[in-house]
Amino acid sequence: MDGATLAPAKVNLFLHVGPVDGDGYHPLASLVAFADLGDRLSVEPGEALALRVTGPFAAGLADEADNLVLRALRALGDVTGTGPPPLRVTLDKHLPLAAGLGGGSADAGAALRLARRALDLDLDDAALTQIAAGIGADGPMCLFARPVWAEGRGDVLEPAPDLPSLTTVLVNPGLPSPTGAVYRGYDAGPLATADRPAPPSSWTPAAVIDWLAGQRNDLQAPAVALCPAIGTTLAAVTAAPGVRLARMSGSGGTVFGLCEDAAAARAAAAALSAAHPHWWVQATVLGHGLQPDDH
Repeated sequence: MDGATLAPAKVNLFLHVGPVDGDGYHPLASLVAFADLGDRLSVEPGEALALRVTGPFAAGLADEADNLVLRALRALGDVTGTGPPPLRVTLDKHLPLAAGLGGGSADAGAALRLARRALDLDLDDAALTQIAAGIGADGPMCLFARPVWAEGRGDVLEPAPDLPSLTTVLVNPGLPSPTGAVYRGYDAGPLATADRPAPPSSWTPAAVIDWLAGQRNDLQAPAVALCPAIGTTLAAVTAAPGVRLARMSGSGGTVFGLCEDAAAARAAAAALSAAHPHWWVQATVLGHGLQPDDH
């Protein structure tokens, strides 16, 4: 049995970051949603584990023989005791690299879901989540792409089922924003706290956007300092028609613009694409990035 699934883009609607702890990690608090777009993965039976990368952003991964998809599937083989699963995996890469969208973790999660289904493995969600956690901090939250509150090192997750669908435009200027460098920039500047705010008084889209306007992404300023193009992107998205709130996601450099409705998101995307034809611009809906069949 083979199959295919979406690896949805992750968006940090806010990201509050505290000072580095004694183990070298930064505590954080975030509200995370997933887009209805992303990379796509498919698997089919093979003689050995193999990965083929296609799509508009394939070139950046073409030489990486040990990316997160392969690491996740090898870890799955270690847990089951059967070794690397004999699957031919195709990763159709549509998300920019080093973009603050959790693409690698989403790809790994999609690979784990597909392998469990294709091989009919007797592994429950908790076991699959533990494997995903070994891949990276974003692994568990990206595994099933459900809206969550994230705390700790990003590993303390609480469902956020009340989060409504938010029509959005995603924009990336085409320059990577390396996570390590951004965190070093944060450490060198004014430090904040990983405070989790009280939830909004209402979960309507308009109320959530107003509430998010009072939150922040503590990595935004150091990312802009390292890559001024992110600042240019923020200004452009803020000025786009129908955008009510613009903010960087994760450690950058993708900027999201929350819009009044789907028509406004399409209009903003069209205006931004026309003004900046070399940018990656997509209208999308943030919420639960997977359909039930994709699980």
